[in-house]
This record gives sequence, C-alpha cells and structure tokens, in this order.
Amino acid sequence: MKKLILALTAASGLAIAAPLLADGHAKPEGSSFAATHAEAISGAVNHPTRKDDKARDVHRHPSETLAFFQVAPDMKVGEYSPGGGWYSRLLGHYLGGEGELVGLYTNPLSASADPARQQRVRDMAAGFGAEVAGYTGLPADKFSGLTLDKAAEQKGTFDRILVIRALHGITRAGIADTEIRAMRELLKDDGYIGIVQHRAKADAPWSYANGTKGYLKQQDVVDFMRLNGFELVGTSEINANAKDPANHPEGVWEMPPVQATKRADLADLGESDRMTLLFKKSM
Repeated sequence: MKKLILALTAASGLAIAAPLLADGHAKPEGSSFAATHAEAISGAVNHPTRKDDKARDVHRHPSETLAFFQVAPDMKVGEYSPGGGWYSRLLGHYLGGEGELVGLYTNPLSASADPARQQRVRDMAAGFGAEVAGYTGLPADKFSGLTLDKAAEQKGTFDRILVIRALHGITRAGIADTEIRAMRELLKDDGYIGIVQHRAKADAPWSYANGTKGYLKQQDVVDFMRLNGFELVGTSEINANAKDPANHPEGVWEMPPVQATKRADLADLGESDRMTLLFKKSM
C-alpha cells in the first residue's frame, strides 16, 4: 500500500502567521488573507448555532485552519467524508452566503460490494444539502452532496477540498489512491487540497502508521500526495499536540473526545497530534 502524509495549520487567533513552504520560506500572503476575511471567519466561528461545538475550537483551531487553507467565503468547497457535522456547521455558515459547500462521499462501488451499503452512501450524499440547511437555517440550495464516482460531472469546478481527519480511513480501506485522484479531477487548475490528519511518530512501525490506528506519518502523506498529482505548498503546526504519545494500543480513539477506553491518563491531554498540510495540483 502506498504511504501517506497530512497537513498542519499555523497561527494564533485571526492574526494568522504565514504558512511555511516546503523549502522553509514563508508565504507572505498568509496573514493578509486572514486579515481580509477576518470578519467572515469570525462570523462563522462565533455563530450562535455553533455554541455546542465551540468547546472543541481550542483543539481544532477553525479560524486558523480556514485561513491557512486560504478558504474564501465565495469559493466552491468540498468537504470530504462529512461526519458528525462539526465542520459542516462551520463551513455552512462561512460559505452559505456567497460560496457553495459540497459534501464529498466515497465512490459507492469502492466502499462496498453490498448494494444496500452502496445505496446508503448515495442517500447520505443526496441528503447532505438538507442536513446542512437544518444546521444553519440557510437555504438548502447553497449545499449539495456528491459521490466520487460522479466526479466527472463537476470536473474542474472546485476551489478547495478539505480532508479533515479522514485520510486514515481510506488508507485502511485501500482506496486512498482512487479517492484522491477523483478529488484531483474535481479541482480547478489552481485548486488546493487541505489535509488535517492524526500524526504518527516519524519512527512508528508500519503496523501502527498504516491507518488502522487512525494515525499516519507526515512524510508518508506528503509522498502519497505527490504520487497522486499534488505538490506540497505549506505545513503548519497549529493543530499539533506534543502531549499525545501517539502509541495507543486501540488507536486514536483512545484520545479525547472519543475516549473509547476511558483511560484516565489520556483524559486531559487534549485531542490527537495532527498535521495540517496544504497541497496544490501539479501540472
């Protein structure tokens, strides 16, 4: 199976630091982007309908992450593998005025050989617009869902695609290559993919960093994306957590907020150590 690596975000509040490029130099437009869109970002992050989500903001840094990925409020943005609604609520408010949010779902034929499970994937995609409209109170026509077997129908129309804590799942399932290639087809020539992913230690064994524990090595992700037609633009440590030992027998799900094994020694560590990476299509 091909290796993988993911993206991290850097900044503090809305005074976003410029992202570091692969060669270690800073992108000068990083902070100016944050300043330009500060009001729109703040409005989405602080919307009253997110009151139950805000407890996770200290760990997930939504303002900084949107700015690092340079997501503007008038863009067409794909959220890959929406789940739970945390990011969908944020993006719905941010994009629901001038932009467009599309929930991207796995190719049903790759997800399962069971026709019933394939139909469930299609049904989730079909219901995404109404789901986000329900979260936000905004018109459902600002939101839609798309399964990746239909990528050719919207080829070259997306400004950004966000893959948030989802790459390990498709790596584990053995479908990461085809899913990422379909997302590449959706992007405009100047489009970016932003990745946030649970990060394994650089010396972690393959058995721990192959997706089955929820963790991937950062360099593996970078190499994987390069093989599938993407160039690393920048990295950020905004979602890093040095307290996470990333050595959990039952995987990342032992960490908050899931705490599947209820380990007391992990309860106060915050969420997992995460990389935040930004990639552009290579031509």
